Amino acid sequence: MRIIAGTWRGTALAALGKGDAGAQLRPTSDRVRESLFSMLTHLGVIDDARVLDLFAGTGALAFEALSRGASDAVLVENGRVAQKLIAENLAKLRAKDLVHVQRQDATKLSAWAGTPFDLVFLDPPYGRDMGQKALMAAQKGGWLAQGATIVWEEAAPMQPPLGFILDDHRKYGDTHVTVLEYTGRSPEI
Repeated sequence: MRIIAGTWRGTALAALGKGDAGAQLRPTSDRVRESLFSMLTHLGVIDDARVLDLFAGTGALAFEALSRGASDAVLVENGRVAQKLIAENLAKLRAKDLVHVQRQDATKLSAWAGTPFDLVFLDPPYGRDMGQKALMAAQKGGWLAQGATIVWEEAAPMQPPLGFILDDHRKYGDTHVTVLEYTGRSPEI
């Protein structure tokens, strides 16, 4: 894996190979990331964005956004293998001032006291309903800015939950990318 464009263009990220099934890590291919970031650039949502990367894995999606002009990022990851890879990538890119790593379960986010995030990457383990839980936790905890763009990778197309609208859906092999916009409306309790 490598950074495709921007400040860190061409920089190789920590080696993961084809993934780590035991740690539930599967890298987003360069082809999918290139298409995804082309779409996000066209939408104009990267420049100066505050990025939240849920189930961050290696952090490749957040690092790509930072390379292309995002202002800062929070990576949420509870896996030890992934945390090690993120640390390697932080050192390689010298990005410690731009990135904060939250070592916690993305489905159990507590309240966020900082500025909400404009661009959210959601790449949970496929087929386990963890993406929906993480998105609801982020919504409930105040992590999402009104109008935030959510990029959700899964094995199937995802339907927008209450408080979100569908912006786009793309399929790349067995990966479905659903792009949502957060409307700022919370679900009724």
